[in-house]
Amino acid sequence: MSTPQTSPRRALVTGASSGIGAATVRRLRADGWDVVATARRADRLAALAEETGAEVFAADLTQAADVTALVDYVEQTGGLDAVVNNAGGALGLDPVATSDVEQWRAMYEINVLGTLRLTQAVLPLLRARGGGDVVVVTSTAADGAYEGGAGYTGAKHAERMLATTLRWEIVDEPIRVIQIAPGAVATEEFSLVRFGGDAERAAAVYDGFDPLVADDIADAVSWTLSRPAHVNIDLLVVRPRAQASNTKTSRRPAQG
Repeated sequence: MSTPQTSPRRALVTGASSGIGAATVRRLRADGWDVVATARRADRLAALAEETGAEVFAADLTQAADVTALVDYVEQTGGLDAVVNNAGGALGLDPVATSDVEQWRAMYEINVLGTLRLTQAVLPLLRARGGGDVVVVTSTAADGAYEGGAGYTGAKHAERMLATTLRWEIVDEPIRVIQIAPGAVATEEFSLVRFGGDAERAAAVYDGFDPLVADDIADAVSWTLSRPAHVNIDLLVVRPRAQASNTKTSRRPAQG
């Protein structure tokens, strides 16, 4: 019989410099986890470390060397019980006929291949621990199509298949694979980045209804990780009440 673990569980959270990632770091730290927060922007990570006491490691998950360095750090400083694959994002909202191939490439690199690289690299650390959790934050964009969204929905469909297939492939191991699929989440950067810094267009995405906020998804991550070890939350879809699908949202009339 194994000895019960008495030290705090340790999680690696990606995309931690803002939005859902930063909120997840804050929530897991409040729950008593040790957390390694990673993202590209070292200055943002430093501020988060000062605020929460999390460890931080700046890395670009689209670069294999950065992933190797990150996982080496995690292994050498205490190992790992869970990874939250949150890094990702959308670029543009253009029709297939005129969309930017490089934007598509960038979305696949971070949403799909970044998740793949990191998951492959941390699985040995989870196995060394005797089990653990792989959380993948996908999106309701993985559920279906919408006009202008083929690049992002395609990437998120691929990310979902990555997580779903991994779940099947390692079902004999004590490692849970958890997918969380948020609907419309108003964060400081998601739509702003998607629309190339156009703040007015980004704000309009959330006009007329109450979207989710980053803390809502951090709460979902926390809940899934807190389930008993025999319980796997295969897929948790979290939408605002007003959003029934990717293309159907109840919006209040504009106030004139």
